[in-house]
Amino acid sequence: MTQPTRSNPSRGGFHRRDFLRGSGAAAAATALATGQGLAADETGAAVVGPGMSKITLNVNGADHAVLVEPRMTLLEVLRYQLNLTGAKPISGDGTSGGSTVFVAGKPVSASTTLALTCVGKPIQTVESLGGAKLDPVPAAFVHNDGMQCGFCTPGFVMAVRAFLNKHPQATEDEIRAGLNGNICRCGTYANVIMAAIEVVKGGARG
Repeated sequence: MTQPTRSNPSRGGFHRRDFLRGSGAAAAATALATGQGLAADETGAAVVGPGMSKITLNVNGADHAVLVEPRMTLLEVLRYQLNLTGAKPISGDGTSGGSTVFVAGKPVSASTTLALTCVGKPIQTVESLGGAKLDPVPAAFVHNDGMQCGFCTPGFVMAVRAFLNKHPQATEDEIRAGLNGNICRCGTYANVIMAAIEVVKGGARG
């Protein structure tokens, strides 16, 4: 069998190493000409990852030092590093509403929020609504039996709290529309709505 012949650099022609060397030099020249590659240094932007990074999250009024990779969600950090298990991993895409928490006062899905994006923002979980001074929303859930298996309940409680913070005099129709981002497999929707209405009317110590 005839062996393939290799090209001889001394004979000229186009070679892979020459191509890579030339393209790299061209890219560097372009970056220098346009300022690309220098922007990060000039802005002082911090480079995070790909390994673990130590960050501080303010959760329920207290600062917590945690170790995160860039890919880690807020839900993972809350549950597995801070032992705050109220937010539930029901749906990875957040469509169930089971992992609802507040970040900077706004309801977000912790399962679709990267922990790194929460640095410097106050985070509030359902655990903050309990304790010695129970928030009227979980109190109304208890009074109206607004849970069955209880797995979706923390997400609903946070969703109701967020909605009534913005619409304290909401009607039943408005409450139903406002909570359509949360799903309960047990179908306890009627009792959840009753709990929210009770809070609007000042019940459950609201």
